[in-house]
Amino acid sequence: MRKRKLSDTSLIISWCSESLGCIQTVAKGARRAKSPFAGKLDLFFEVEIQIARSRKSNLHTLTEVALKNPFGGIRENYLRTQTASYFVELVEICTESDHHEPELFALLRRAFGYLNENNPNLRAIAHFETELARIAGVHDPKMLKSDPPFALASLFGKLPLSRTPLLKTLASEAPKAKS
Repeated sequence: MRKRKLSDTSLIISWCSESLGCIQTVAKGARRAKSPFAGKLDLFFEVEIQIARSRKSNLHTLTEVALKNPFGGIRENYLRTQTASYFVELVEICTESDHHEPELFALLRRAFGYLNENNPNLRAIAHFETELARIAGVHDPKMLKSDPPFALASLFGKLPLSRTPLLKTLASEAPKAKS
């Protein structure tokens, strides 16, 4: 979900995983030219990882990575990348570290699959937010008594700042209704 520099040779990588939930790992030597992680640690990739769990902190050590799906279509245009980034930010806000939630991983995988093949629209954003609110337990789609983004913001204290510009861009690109 996110990567950042730890040292001249290492990175800290944040993951959303099916079996472990949202975790952080250290990829030692990942910034070296001949790293075994080379080309496998980009954003929006689906990979299989192997880690060595830390007993002292929530920062585990990444030992192996195998690329499953690079979701290359997400990088085809800025709007797809912007939308995938918003989804990742929203998931980060709404999850605790090391909290196992397979439905969350499945939602993110479906969203990346959609963005890999399609340009985003307002309906896709609303669907993702509604599903995330349902998973978080703050929205019941059968009752429809709450506004999912408002419910998420109320529960977690905020929504990503990138939401408003993304919605404005998508609204401006929506097909104009004939009058």
